[in-house]
Amino acid sequence: MGILYGIGIGPGDPELITLKALNVLKSCDVIFLPSNRGYSLAEVVIRDYLGDAKRVYLEFPMGEDNSRAYKNAAMEIFRILCGDKKGAFVTLGDPMCYSTFIYLFEEIKALGVEVSIIPGVPSFSAVFSLLKIPFARKGQAVLVADKWFNNDEVVNTDRVLLLKGSGNKEAIFALKKMGYEVYYAKRIFMEGEGIYTREEDIMNDADYFSMIIGVRG
Repeated sequence: MGILYGIGIGPGDPELITLKALNVLKSCDVIFLPSNRGYSLAEVVIRDYLGDAKRVYLEFPMGEDNSRAYKNAAMEIFRILCGDKKGAFVTLGDPMCYSTFIYLFEEIKALGVEVSIIPGVPSFSAVFSLLKIPFARKGQAVLVADKWFNNDEVVNTDRVLLLKGSGNKEAIFALKKMGYEVYYAKRIFMEGEGIYTREEDIMNDADYFSMIIGVRG
């Protein structure tokens, strides 16, 4: 049996892929690419690094229950990696943080496939380089989530990061009332990038690859 690498490819800029991730990618026989209705954003990010490796597209439609898809994908990976092949499943950001790979890993692990995980740069930390604001200073608390909590959850938090920002816009008004400076970022480090502070601009955006950033202190 071969080995599967779960590789984080960062927030979207091909130059933000780690050197280790790049070296492993180049050594693999097969690249497994997550696809959303026939389109793989991960492939767009790393296409210049793929070389002659075989590409296998695994369909995980956004907004749907992909429980069965994870099981089917794991079985396909298991079948392809028989015979000591090296494969890589690539994912935006970090493989173990709000990633499709987490669910696939649970299935593939149950089949006895050896898995190695290569970390990547997550969007919620990378965005602070664009904002030119510290992610956190010593002693500060940061909350990262993909859904809005009630106000009590963030009372002692210096940074609030809400992924899937377009679906959590109710948080904007709550955060402002609590004294946060609020930013809305979409598609950072990729085509279509935008950072907004005006409520009108924020409310008009519906991009899935977005986040809300609350900064206080």
